[in-house]
Amino acid sequence: MERPASIALRTIAGAAQLATHATLRLTDLVEAVHAQVVKGPALGQRAQAERTEALTGWVYRSIRGITHVTGRGAAALLQGLATQTPELHPGSASQRSAGLAALNGVLGDYLYATHNPLATSMSLHDPDAVQPSAGVAPDAFNLDTADASREVLLMIHGLCMNEQHWTRGSHNHGLALGKALGFKPLFLRYNSGLHIATNGQSLAELLERTLGPASHRPRRLVIVGHSMGGLLARSAIHHGVQAGHHWPHIVSDLICLGTPHHGAPLERIGHGFNTLLERLPYLAPFARLGRLRSAGITDLRYGSLSKPNAARFLRNSDAVESVPLPDDIRCFALAATLGRDRTELAGHLLGDGLVPLDSALGRHADPSRHLAFALDRQWVAQGAGHFDLLNDPRVYARLLKWLSARPKRRRLQPPAL
Repeated sequence: MERPASIALRTIAGAAQLATHATLRLTDLVEAVHAQVVKGPALGQRAQAERTEALTGWVYRSIRGITHVTGRGAAALLQGLATQTPELHPGSASQRSAGLAALNGVLGDYLYATHNPLATSMSLHDPDAVQPSAGVAPDAFNLDTADASREVLLMIHGLCMNEQHWTRGSHNHGLALGKALGFKPLFLRYNSGLHIATNGQSLAELLERTLGPASHRPRRLVIVGHSMGGLLARSAIHHGVQAGHHWPHIVSDLICLGTPHHGAPLERIGHGFNTLLERLPYLAPFARLGRLRSAGITDLRYGSLSKPNAARFLRNSDAVESVPLPDDIRCFALAATLGRDRTELAGHLLGDGLVPLDSALGRHADPSRHLAFALDRQWVAQGAGHFDLLNDPRVYARLLKWLSARPKRRRLQPPAL
């Protein structure tokens, strides 16, 4: 088990690296604005100048040089402390974990690309383990001894969250369903700032290592995803099938809670505002601040889940790849609306405050994009918000009802070697 001192120092090292990069980015931004003011772009043209000249340019270059030296010095100092400091308490582990989850949601792809220690690694977490936060080692996890039921419930959190956010108030859907129906609950932690497709590929590979081998394979795997977690689950199943993995053949049920299958309007609004800034000469440098939002967030523009890097260049939902629901898995869509009854137009349009109702239920005007959730596998929580889906008693009752009705037994058909 990693020492608290190592955890705290790694956090400080990551924060120092992030501060160094932030200072460099801010310096670039200030110089770009300065260059626009001094040179003045031609009317109707986008800003081109990014650097100043002469003495002013030397000042900015000096700031960058000092920042680089300071950053390298701090990294070297912290590396030495990591081997010498006997004890350094990181504070509240849960608060630190929640903060890292939020940071990864906003800047996770940047943290990953710069090898920052604050970048979250994908892992499975067993609430019955001695150290639940440590994650499950795939080669050490064996359902033959871990649980007699051999039926696994995988819970996948949403953007800027982690496995701890499934507990809201005193309720946790995964733990409650595990106790009521005999499932073995596992909770996924992942960097929600990476592309959904990238995380989907990683999850498919992780589940194949963990649940794919015959000695580890449960009879049944149920997946519940909240918000982005539902997209990640669909992406993982898609990539697992494409790769010929064993584990998709044991998935019996997929339940999506407030999942933006066709995107979320807030990301589209943010993208539009950023495009406007790029076309205003003196404000164009500030558009780079908007581009700092993570790949995971940009994927939520239209619900992209199978091709990394695609969403950053999409101008409309027609360009998004269509990934249908799997035919041989029971798929459920559970949405929420702020409206108190079905007749409230505002509630229908706003949905749960973050995800429109049609998006959460997979509805689309284009038949090729429409997700065919059966009518008896759709349900809407009236008068509830996006995060109320995590602990609303009505939502839990619906999950319990759906999963209590056991599906027809599926015969495992491993892919040909």
